[in-house]
Amino acid sequence: MSEEGRDVGADPEPMTLSMPAVRPRVQPEGAGPDAEHGSGTSAGSGEPGAAGSSVIDREDVRKLEAQLIGGPRTLKRREAAAEAGVSLLSARKLWRAMGFPNLDDDAVFFTEQDREALTTVIELVRDEQLTEEAAISIMRSIGQMTDRMVVWQIEALVEEMVVQRGIPDAEARKALVAALPALIEPLEKTLVYAWKRQMNSAVQRLALRAEAGLASHDGSASDDNPLPLARAVGFADLVSYTSLSRQMNEKTLAQMVQRFEHKCAEIISVGGGRLVKTIGDEVLFNAETPEAGAEISLALAKAFTEDELLPAARVSLVWGRVLSRLGDIYGPTVNLASRLTSLAEPGTVLTDASTAAALRNNDRFVLIPHQPRNVRGFGEIHPVTLARGTGPGLILD
Repeated sequence: MSEEGRDVGADPEPMTLSMPAVRPRVQPEGAGPDAEHGSGTSAGSGEPGAAGSSVIDREDVRKLEAQLIGGPRTLKRREAAAEAGVSLLSARKLWRAMGFPNLDDDAVFFTEQDREALTTVIELVRDEQLTEEAAISIMRSIGQMTDRMVVWQIEALVEEMVVQRGIPDAEARKALVAALPALIEPLEKTLVYAWKRQMNSAVQRLALRAEAGLASHDGSASDDNPLPLARAVGFADLVSYTSLSRQMNEKTLAQMVQRFEHKCAEIISVGGGRLVKTIGDEVLFNAETPEAGAEISLALAKAFTEDELLPAARVSLVWGRVLSRLGDIYGPTVNLASRLTSLAEPGTVLTDASTAAALRNNDRFVLIPHQPRNVRGFGEIHPVTLARGTGPGLILD
């Protein structure tokens, strides 16, 4: 299995599980919040780096670590794997997927909490509730998403302290270490709550609304289609972002990007879609039906046209089939939507003839065809401007 399946210097002992190479839920070696702690010392043992040692109290860091990782580090990697009943090779695959750092044999890095987590994932594979590949993929999703989430949360808390208290960044980071112990439990509860709500929403989309999406695909969908999901895929791209960013200081630029992302997230959520990812000045989203995608697209174009602090946005929408992997989506539908964004006029939504046909009989939308255009990778296409017809569109609180 690609890179995860080739452990450099891996142990010669075979996998000890009956399942296809069970991968424990402990965390793999690679990047991640503990990546700089490969020796199990330094910041990982409560020693902040040289740049921060004069700012953050080391004892505060040690106490916070004990609260976060469930106690002192008492286990080496072989010991953690052995106690979980799995080979070190298997454990390392999961640890790498989680984003854990590379470790020496003698590094005391793991806690009982790590061992329990590893055992939990191993048992899922042994009980055949997950395959090895699925377990690794799920652990990678958790590692990558929580890494980004934690960085985001810390930045938000530090920024709040800088702005509200009027203290410098270094002082805010010191204050954050002291403040975090009281925040861990409520943040953890909120995270679990949000995960369950998001999981329920995903189940609703998959189980209850998939039929509506497939029905809108003119019956061309089939179970053996290599791109299994019918989705409305859209992009929103801020106009003149590059030139504007050169004229702004870091704080103003950050505020503009944050405002853009927050507004996009709100509109896409209200419209029942999913924000797949943000890439600087651009967002990628999808929805289960052409109508939902059209409403979101029109709302995005309208919102940025009316926003006095942000430039207008070019928006595109294409209805078609996609492949979903690792939280992202792929396929010609995504590529065509991206190409159409660059053709759209500021403040407008551009789609293709196939998507326009799916919306043609809905009086909520007005469709304005244009002359054919040659689009790289697609040849000649027939772009269509999507505009508001009857009805108020999405209503934002």
